[in-house]
Amino acid sequence: MMDKLTLVCLVLCFTFSGMGFSQQVTPTPDQIIALTSAWEGERFSDGRPKIPDDLLERLKGISMEEAWGNLRNKGYNNQFENDWIILKEDEVLTGRAVTAQYMPFREDVNTLVKEIGKSENRAQSGGTNSWPIDVLVDGDVYVADGYGKIVDGTLIGDNLGNAIYANSGNGVIFNGSVRDMAGLSKIDGFNAWIKGHDPSYIQEMMLTTINYPIRMGRATVLPGDAVLANKWGVIFIPSHLVADLVINAEFTALRDQFGHQRLREQKYTAGEIDSRWSEAIKQDFLGWLEEKQDLPMSREELDAYLKDRNW
Repeated sequence: MMDKLTLVCLVLCFTFSGMGFSQQVTPTPDQIIALTSAWEGERFSDGRPKIPDDLLERLKGISMEEAWGNLRNKGYNNQFENDWIILKEDEVLTGRAVTAQYMPFREDVNTLVKEIGKSENRAQSGGTNSWPIDVLVDGDVYVADGYGKIVDGTLIGDNLGNAIYANSGNGVIFNGSVRDMAGLSKIDGFNAWIKGHDPSYIQEMMLTTINYPIRMGRATVLPGDAVLANKWGVIFIPSHLVADLVINAEFTALRDQFGHQRLREQKYTAGEIDSRWSEAIKQDFLGWLEEKQDLPMSREELDAYLKDRNW
């Protein structure tokens, strides 16, 4: 358990890191563990929650409304952002967030960040915008707050896009812009949710932190959050809520599928399906579940969920 002094220091570290005053570009593993303390599962060596791959794959089938509603019911009201330009809008992206903060360029702060980066053995050739890419691992999503800058705010082009995909097998979410959309679109498996694109190179902006909390429009994002991005927007899910969100959303989708089918069959009225179900409808639904072959979850997971469910 962390004492009060350590907690205060941690909070101050997070508060001032965004202004370049932190003595580290990235929090220590212990600091990330403290920041994401509600997560009880496996972690990466950097301290980020390691949400299981199978949950991230199942998350692709969850609608934005189901995910948003689940989080709102738990009091997480600021996890969604929309109005994106999407590189390949018919694809769905899920993964674990690696966060980065960018700010308008200031010489003294940028010099400090570079000095700290050198002491942390970060690459000294090229720009600091390559540093977040260097820490990506398979299944990560690079999430960056570029404060909405479009012209001269292009965080990557197709070269860095290829590096991102090579490290993560995934894509990016930028509150900012990219260059060379044509080149990026040719990277199989890579996708991007951005606020704009421009042929200019990145200028007059600087990286300040990696894997600290950041703001993405309406949303607050922590390192290790699950990302769900599709054509309808992006939602950032706290790691400790992912498993519950997935099973609840999958079950809701099954209920809807059953209800729609029975309405088409005219077995029940719209009022019966759209209100609290009678015991007869519940039993019909349970029988329908028993016969269904293409469940999104395992039978064991479904049985455990039904055992605890309050209809």
